Amino acid sequence: MHRRPSPDPSTAAAATATSTPPQPNNLTLNTSPRGTPRSVPNKHLPTCPTGPAPSSRDPQHPQHQQHQQRAGLATPPPDSPSSDEDDEAAAKRLGEALAAQASAPLPDPRAVFPWLHGLHPANGLQTGFFQVGHKAARQVPGCLRGICVVKAGGDLSRARIKGAVAPEEILEGWRAWDGTTSTSSCSPRFLDVDPRDGFSVRNFHIQTAKMAALSDVVVYRDDATAPAELMETARAVSLAQARWREERFGGAGPSPGATGRGPPVFHTFVVQRNYFESKKKYAGIIARDSKGNLCESVMDFFHWERKEMTAMSAASPIAENVYLGPTPEPFPAETTDTYQLDASLPTPVDADPSALFDVQIEASDMAQVPDADKLAHLKARLARPGHGIIEFEFPSSGSIAPPTWSHGDVDGLMRTLRFIHEVAVPEDAAYVRAGGAADSAVEADGDGDATMTDADAADAEPPAPAPGAKKVLIHCTDGYTESSLLGLAYYMYAEGVPAHDAWVQLHRDKGRDFFAYSTDVALLTSIQPRILQESPRLALPRARNAASWLARACPPAPDWLARMDGSLPSRILPYMYLGNLNHANNPDLLAQLGVVRILSVGEPVAWARDGHPRFPRQNLLFVDRVQDNGVDPLTGEFGRCLGFIERGKADGGATLVHCRVGVSRSATICIAEVMRERGVGFARAYCYVRARRLNVIIQPHLRFTYELLKWEEQLRAGRGEPPRREHEWATVAREIALMNKPYSRS
Repeated sequence: MHRRPSPDPSTAAAATATSTPPQPNNLTLNTSPRGTPRSVPNKHLPTCPTGPAPSSRDPQHPQHQQHQQRAGLATPPPDSPSSDEDDEAAAKRLGEALAAQASAPLPDPRAVFPWLHGLHPANGLQTGFFQVGHKAARQVPGCLRGICVVKAGGDLSRARIKGAVAPEEILEGWRAWDGTTSTSSCSPRFLDVDPRDGFSVRNFHIQTAKMAALSDVVVYRDDATAPAELMETARAVSLAQARWREERFGGAGPSPGATGRGPPVFHTFVVQRNYFESKKKYAGIIARDSKGNLCESVMDFFHWERKEMTAMSAASPIAENVYLGPTPEPFPAETTDTYQLDASLPTPVDADPSALFDVQIEASDMAQVPDADKLAHLKARLARPGHGIIEFEFPSSGSIAPPTWSHGDVDGLMRTLRFIHEVAVPEDAAYVRAGGAADSAVEADGDGDATMTDADAADAEPPAPAPGAKKVLIHCTDGYTESSLLGLAYYMYAEGVPAHDAWVQLHRDKGRDFFAYSTDVALLTSIQPRILQESPRLALPRARNAASWLARACPPAPDWLARMDGSLPSRILPYMYLGNLNHANNPDLLAQLGVVRILSVGEPVAWARDGHPRFPRQNLLFVDRVQDNGVDPLTGEFGRCLGFIERGKADGGATLVHCRVGVSRSATICIAEVMRERGVGFARAYCYVRARRLNVIIQPHLRFTYELLKWEEQLRAGRGEPPRREHEWATVAREIALMNKPYSRS
């Protein structure tokens, strides 16, 4: 690893990026270049109200840290030869430098914010909100110094060092390398990424370039990149560093005998050859090998999110032989050449997890309700030996909405419920035909409601021999959204329970996480009498006493059902839920779910003044004066909040953590608790909570994210461990920005 001298200003280069391959149609763990991860279906980025501007700057702002410069990357002697041995030693030195950086405590958040938010002098809205003057907006915290790894050529899909970025992510003003030209008359500079207009406390996308200007830069290449391109990239970086220094400090260097308070000097280093092929030798440095395989020693955000999604939404039974889960992932035939899974992930059974189920019903927005002929044909196929997997589609949650639904839609839904039950529990279906109410006993009146006549068991046909029971999977892309309507309806049908009990029991008793819509609530409550009239669980009691059956089977709906929009708060841990203010303002629903404590972060519940019999005041905690404004700190509340959650856990109950939307302040508390409870760092805890917050993307802003990295240091210190971040600040911000990009409107 060699430091570049000041290059000729006439030289520069640029990077080329690889194209993005087509996206798969199902939730997949394949995060290789051949299976670039896409957005998780059905999720969105909600709007997070910022709240009022801070009244004054933090009086405890640690100004002394502004000038505490961190040590730079150790440099080799100026006369180091460019031998193979030296380059291999440089690779080892780089690994040691990255490890040392990960072990160095981060500066206090007050020393780097609001600068990290992005303070362009022309952006009066941003600088005005943070009460920063024109001159102060350009002042750089002297306590920030990092290591930025740049891959010449810019192909990050293979041979990628941990945290590496492409040149175009940090540089502008230099001509792209064309493979032949070694010089150009360009003037490279670091990207000026601070927004010139608008306001945001979630500028994750600008952190890579901001931190690159405050870093020693290491440029490397893989075997597919020409050595000349490597040198051109290094020259461009070195020129950009010189220009940045000239613009900020007028080119002044540290005076002889400087004490470290002079203008910082950053260096560019070059790794001449690729010594990173041996993953065992350089474990912890390589994120992807030369074939593009993920290396399990380096945590990948996209892959880890899919891992947590897979664990959370894995197929589970909701009734006898009937399961809810995600669309089965096709297992690639050539796993070695396609991707490498994390060693901790489960291996698909018989290389084909779909073989576990005889019938697979996919809930889809484009699907139509199956007709009687199709279901009869499918049932006949199931009776044949070696029938294979039976597949068909059903409309997704939210797609059948009162008052636009037709009687045909409801008839089709009931046919589907009967079909599932007859193939999943054939002996039960035969028993109902023998002694319960026959299907023909249910007729529709003029209003579309079902009327019923008593079935005479003596007149019932003798049951036909029941075929073997089949396993049925109701699935969708994410495993918890589109399939919820059919899953809830079948649970009502199979268990003979009303809609409100189905919502609670499917989640609480069956342990199934799902997301439904308000239209699903309206539909299932309106057709509830018909579902229960045809329920096999209630067939015999209904036949014996039809007059009083309906009143018992369809009790009045509880008040909390009218206030529910179909969604439940998200279960993050068995004893901790994450939700929004609407969830918190429905205490009777929370009580049904087993929630006994409510932690309100910045947003009080509407009923707190009057109280609630299920929630005494000691079970309520309100954290005041914490707005989602990028200024108010939250770390100081971690101890009080997590202690409150821990007491609820000790009492055997769950705690709801909420703010207004349930994605920033409350999500930050939940991430902090997952880090503490599971003993993991921020990156893994973030993906863990992100995967389990249904339907919306969690959005802790920049400062909260930074505070959680500092929280990781505190937790490790409490365990007697030195600081050891899995990823640096710039990498964390870059990965979050990339994960959020598919959901962004811009």
